Amino acid sequence: MPLRRLLLAVGDPLVDVLAAPAGLDVRVDNVVIVDPEDEAEAFAGDLVLLIGARGSAARHLVRAAARRGAAAVAVKVHSDEPAYPPPQGWAAASKARRGGDETALLRSEAGDAGVALLGVRPEVRWDQLQSLCRSVLDDARLTADADLGESTGDLYSLAQTISALTGGLVTIEDAASRVLAHSSGEEADELRRLSVLGRRGPEQYLALLREWGVFSRLRAGEEVVRIDEHPEFGIRRRLAAGIHAGTQPLGTIWVQEGSAPFAGDAEEALLGAARMAALHMVRHRTEATVGLRLRDDLLASLLEGGVEAAALADTIEVGRDRPALVAAFALASGTDARGDSAGAEETDRSGRELNRRRLVDLITVHTAAYRRTSLVTLVGGRIYVLMPDLSRAGPGGTDSAGEAARSSAESAVLALTRKTVEAARSTLGVTVQGAVGSPVESLAAVPGSRAEADRILDAMGRDLALDVATMSDVRTHVLISETLAYLRGTPALRDPRVSALAEHDTAQGSDLVASLLTYLEDFGDVRTAASRLHIHPNTLRYRVRRAESVSGIDLSDPTQRLFTHLQLLMERGT
Repeated sequence: MPLRRLLLAVGDPLVDVLAAPAGLDVRVDNVVIVDPEDEAEAFAGDLVLLIGARGSAARHLVRAAARRGAAAVAVKVHSDEPAYPPPQGWAAASKARRGGDETALLRSEAGDAGVALLGVRPEVRWDQLQSLCRSVLDDARLTADADLGESTGDLYSLAQTISALTGGLVTIEDAASRVLAHSSGEEADELRRLSVLGRRGPEQYLALLREWGVFSRLRAGEEVVRIDEHPEFGIRRRLAAGIHAGTQPLGTIWVQEGSAPFAGDAEEALLGAARMAALHMVRHRTEATVGLRLRDDLLASLLEGGVEAAALADTIEVGRDRPALVAAFALASGTDARGDSAGAEETDRSGRELNRRRLVDLITVHTAAYRRTSLVTLVGGRIYVLMPDLSRAGPGGTDSAGEAARSSAESAVLALTRKTVEAARSTLGVTVQGAVGSPVESLAAVPGSRAEADRILDAMGRDLALDVATMSDVRTHVLISETLAYLRGTPALRDPRVSALAEHDTAQGSDLVASLLTYLEDFGDVRTAASRLHIHPNTLRYRVRRAESVSGIDLSDPTQRLFTHLQLLMERGT
């Protein structure tokens, strides 16, 4: 990439341009650290970081690097030494300084050798600078690669999700301010328009943002930076968040405000999105692709009880002996891409798959904002979230303290699940059900939490008209639902007398099944049951006697009443 672009990404306050005899468009391919004993390590196209030599002591190393074709050489300088008077466009991004005979000699040497010279502040660590520069160059290679369709596709999907959650226009850029993806939408300001059209941030605008300290704050860590509106520059109000892998900056997410204000929780959503974007970007680096796919496979295997917890813990660096829980999400049955009743089978299938992929993005954004170590995976059409490293009672803590910690963790995840389900309804237009498994004491016990979440979702799909639940909320309903499912799947357990009653209703157009079920649900209270059915109590009494006559069931027998109630519930569900 051009040295100019690298400097715009790194720039002040880390590096100043001291000399640029060939201009700032020389190509940089790699970053190497060289000390006085390793002159031969510099090659054509390298940015050479000279360690262990300052001022005039570095002159012969500058000459040697230039002979070997280095694109630029960086040396440590005193903070009050002068910067090279840069070309127009770089001036707004670099501070002018005065004094320094040693730097003047180095500048002269670099000018004679035809190599760019960069001044690095004394407080900047070489490994930090090398890591940052390599990150920028790695992103440049990735975005130039022809195989990035999957990566940019993922990021475009993420950009749309962020746009829906924040209510703004989204641009995702790498560390060199190249546009990797953007959301759709009208009302783009001049900065967004030029960025999208040119596929990178315009230098005059980048210089302004750097001058305002925006890039320094974005590089510093996890922080949502607010940029005020500047009509004089054609810049509307913005939110921005840096994308980081550990301490290494990978890029930035920019959200421009449109005609409506940002959503109330836009900053929280943006923070989660930045963490998710980091995974997308790291995943497509050659050395990380296999590892992240392995992580997903291990997570799915752990949820299914097919792998030891140690394998996942070693891969994702979470505590295997700390409490964890699993939340599960599923698209409610009978909804298509619009959230309406299902249409044609093929359209419904493709629409559900599209919504499922969008839902994965949305869930990941929300859970990443809540807990950095959360993991999301798609297994068998359901989306599972593993929440590891939950709090527990400390050494010597009481059982009641441990129970309180587990209850607090479950409550927090339940609130997050409700928020996610509501966001899916409002931003994606789909109905989603969420279930939170109980906290377990270690990563090895996670399959139990997942199984519990599945049981709740299964019951929701069969008999429960709920959006979000835990087992403690619906244990009886889940057990009844599972009992009814077992009865439905075991013909030998069907009572032929209840089947005869249902057949009589079908043949005669009567309503004996519904009437008898309501009567039993109200413990034989005829007036209450008749009121629910909107009929006279005597009418209900007649129907109950008629049901006994048609079926042969003796409702005075408690065991027959119990089993008949179960059978009637089963009939209602079929």
